Amino acid sequence: MSMKFDIQPASNPTPEKDRVAKLVDPGFGRVFTDHMAIVRYNQAKGGWFEARVEARANFQMDPAGAVLHYAQEIFEGLKAYKRDDGGVNLFRPDANARRFKDSADRMAMAQLPEDVFIEAVEQVVRIDRAWMPGGEGSLYLRPFMIASETFLGVKPSSEYIFAVIASPVGSYFKGGPAPVSIWVSENYTRAAVGGTGAVKCGGNYAASLRAQAEAIQHGCDQVVFLDAVERRYIEELGGMNVFFVFDDGSLSTPPLGTILPGITRDSIIALAKDAGKTVREEPYSLDQWRKDSASGKLKEAFACGTAAVISPIGKVRSVSGDFEISGGAAGPVAMGLRKQLVDIQYGRTNDPHNWIRKVF
Repeated sequence: MSMKFDIQPASNPTPEKDRVAKLVDPGFGRVFTDHMAIVRYNQAKGGWFEARVEARANFQMDPAGAVLHYAQEIFEGLKAYKRDDGGVNLFRPDANARRFKDSADRMAMAQLPEDVFIEAVEQVVRIDRAWMPGGEGSLYLRPFMIASETFLGVKPSSEYIFAVIASPVGSYFKGGPAPVSIWVSENYTRAAVGGTGAVKCGGNYAASLRAQAEAIQHGCDQVVFLDAVERRYIEELGGMNVFFVFDDGSLSTPPLGTILPGITRDSIIALAKDAGKTVREEPYSLDQWRKDSASGKLKEAFACGTAAVISPIGKVRSVSGDFEISGGAAGPVAMGLRKQLVDIQYGRTNDPHNWIRKVF
């Protein structure tokens, strides 16, 4: 299914000097571009209709809107990257579109066709290309869908709004990736088998905030969750997947099922295998992590996700004691993979898996 988007440019876009000033240090997710894409869904009208690109504006919503009561809401995160020749790349938007569909399915929401998802993202990048930061900055794209039916009964909504907004973002790390410290959450779990851990719904993130606050209280940057059944195995961070690097050159990462199938995670597995490394997707316990760090068997640990790409993990803190990984420094495997991935995203090197989609 393809849809033609009705393009209605903003009548009073941000003046150029204001835009340039905002792009100097945009931070993350605080500055927004002039436009948004919107597609509506109504079961009675036969599905998706009214695809538009228009000036970014507030939604008007009834207080009985389903999303406000039963949290039928999903989202994605991806970036557009400016190439040295002035063109713009998207990185694996088809994978985001597919995951968005899977999330919708799990949350009993209407499934948006993948080509409509990609077209909406591209249209926003095209109309707001002047908002692309230079250097290691990028345009962060946030496609999302909310249940908009006015009804207080507990059932899947019959109406939805799909939208894409965009936010210019600077480099996640000022002065290069610094190793992060993480707190092991032993009171809270993120997801259980049969739950919503593998989908990107807002409720997952809301449920992780208390544990993240606990991490900050203990002087850590991020929280890491253990499995919900045995409370032994590492699952993922508050918003990122995790990898372990061993002295034999192999890598290990927690298996899919209860965790988010990260697109950065999937890309790292592919690049590591290209380099001839063994990558295992298997459970890894906190006890083993501690032992392997002490013995030197574990050389590196790092987290990965769209926002930061790769963050080395330097220190792990928990109720049962703290430990450091490789003296708390960023390791060569994490940094090498990070450079390779970023170079593909910005079009500075060849793209062996055809991950790049050129918008222009």
